[in-house]
Amino acid sequence: MNKKQRKWRNRILVALALFAVIFAAEHLLPLADMLGSEAAAVYLLFALYLVPYLIAGHDVLLRAASNIKTGQVFDENLLMAIATIGAFAMIAFPDAEPSMAEGCAVMLFYQVGELFQSYAVGKSRKSIASMMDIAPDYANIERDGELVQVDPAEVAIGDVIVVKPGERVPIDGTVIEGASQLDTAALTGESVPRHVEAGMDVISGCVNMTGVLRVRTQKPFGESTVSRILELVENAAEKKARTENFITRFARYYTPTVTGLALLLAIIPPLLGMGAWSDWILRGLTFLVVSCPCALVISVPLSFFGGIGGASKLGVLVKGSNYLEALAKVDTVVFDKTGTLTNGTFNVVAVHTEHDIDPDYLLS
Repeated sequence: MNKKQRKWRNRILVALALFAVIFAAEHLLPLADMLGSEAAAVYLLFALYLVPYLIAGHDVLLRAASNIKTGQVFDENLLMAIATIGAFAMIAFPDAEPSMAEGCAVMLFYQVGELFQSYAVGKSRKSIASMMDIAPDYANIERDGELVQVDPAEVAIGDVIVVKPGERVPIDGTVIEGASQLDTAALTGESVPRHVEAGMDVISGCVNMTGVLRVRTQKPFGESTVSRILELVENAAEKKARTENFITRFARYYTPTVTGLALLLAIIPPLLGMGAWSDWILRGLTFLVVSCPCALVISVPLSFFGGIGGASKLGVLVKGSNYLEALAKVDTVVFDKTGTLTNGTFNVVAVHTEHDIDPDYLLS
């Protein structure tokens, strides 16, 4: 959980604690008798419930207002804002049952759900980032007889870089001096180290295992192999599955339709004399909360993102939701080499010797 999520969680916990205390006081204490009138008790509860409501939901209200300014009016932030503010506004109808507790509770439950969603996305993103930790932090360039670490983006085509054992090759190039073994598993899945020497090409992201290499760069850092792979992963969200595209289009029409129906539900029946305004306004607000599309709109992208994150924990990189959706139709997978299916890290599991030779002596 990052710093932002911790602040968000602490804010919700404070709001939940305040809500619990106020709710208990409302139902356990004779507030009307203590204050001398029922109206005074209602106004006091209105002010008290407003505190946890604003602590928990002020960001939702700000996002709704900001979206209205930018023209992106209809989303779950607007629906939650209208429904919860409307619940508090029921205090304006003396004959209606006060609904401040319900308005505050709805905002709290919504924010708890949003926090869990953010946490799940963060975990998936972290798994993907850790798996794709192949980007080099620096490149070694020889200046005045000394090696200087510079940003890979500062290295020009044709510059000579030095890659020491244990370092990643930062930029694609050709070896001009030295010989070594390269670990290419992070890029190719090949477990067997690749031998390189002068005249051979090397690609960025590989780990130099044994000797010092001098490499003449062939591409700028932005066009090297590792940069292109990272760009593919970062843009994976753009490769939406057909299900995601449908949900996005559906929400565009669904949300304003729901808002319009809620408005009609709150206005038409009382105009036709079918009941009190307060009753039908409350029903319209309830309809808004129940019809809020956040679960529908969030669940599909979140399930795909969670799937991609879960696969990355197992070492499988899926570069977009469309590929994950295609995997559901796969019934046969053919692998071209064992290195794809194994870690490629070997260790001695048993030593078998002649009867008169000690295994430890043989190993020594």
